[in-house]
Amino acid sequence: MAKKQECRILAVVNQKGGVGKTTTAVNLCAYIAQAGRRVLLVDCDAQSNATSGVGIDKASVSSGLYDVLVENVPIADIVLKDVAGIKGFDMAPSTLDLSGAEMVLYSEQNFSRESILARALKGVRDQYDYIVIDAPPSLGLITINVLTAAQGLVIPIQCEYYALEGISQLLGVIERIQERLNPSLQIDLVVLTMQDYRTNLSQQVIADVREFFGDKVANTLIPRNVRLSEAPSFGQPISIYDPKSKGAGAYMQLAQEVMARK
Repeated sequence: MAKKQECRILAVVNQKGGVGKTTTAVNLCAYIAQAGRRVLLVDCDAQSNATSGVGIDKASVSSGLYDVLVENVPIADIVLKDVAGIKGFDMAPSTLDLSGAEMVLYSEQNFSRESILARALKGVRDQYDYIVIDAPPSLGLITINVLTAAQGLVIPIQCEYYALEGISQLLGVIERIQERLNPSLQIDLVVLTMQDYRTNLSQQVIADVREFFGDKVANTLIPRNVRLSEAPSFGQPISIYDPKSKGAGAYMQLAQEVMARK
């Protein structure tokens, strides 16, 4: 009997907003699940865009990630199954309450507060092939929890001016996490998003990022695509909303790259 593959925990992270982080997290999970793997998407952003992006009404969520991090609720108790109508795609949702989690954790001087999420995920790791964490656009305590819990990082970088701005700060935090909390953490893929083939700037950014990160850069480029932008407002991954769009084809290829690296 073949041995079951160990679950890999991936975090989609960039402290800069508007880089396609949540779009990447949601659509990676959708295509991984549609490839027959079981995947859990953990929404660690108080804006809850990943939660609503798979069709979950945030107002209807009675327990979310705040309860896991602050109230010690088992993460299995908040998981929603087969979201967006995709078998094997589960979600640990968040609500606006999560915005207060860092303040509570800091004020309580919680023991090993940087590792709360890592400990919580141990209870469900054997149920999934992948756990994908959508990190908040900041480098606060919740993001430190995300980096401590993850094994691999997926870093989206938009093909726009100042694309690498702030990356050195993020890499510095990653290095400190590796040294002090999570020595197994590594960058799996850097994903270039919002590419516009028509502009010289886009081509220059691609060249700069490839020079900086080398073979960590994904072969797949995510295009600037109207259908990708529309899909979250309908509560659907692009694989459901418009599977024939250029954005859908790109994220399907990216998911294949991710699975090939496991």
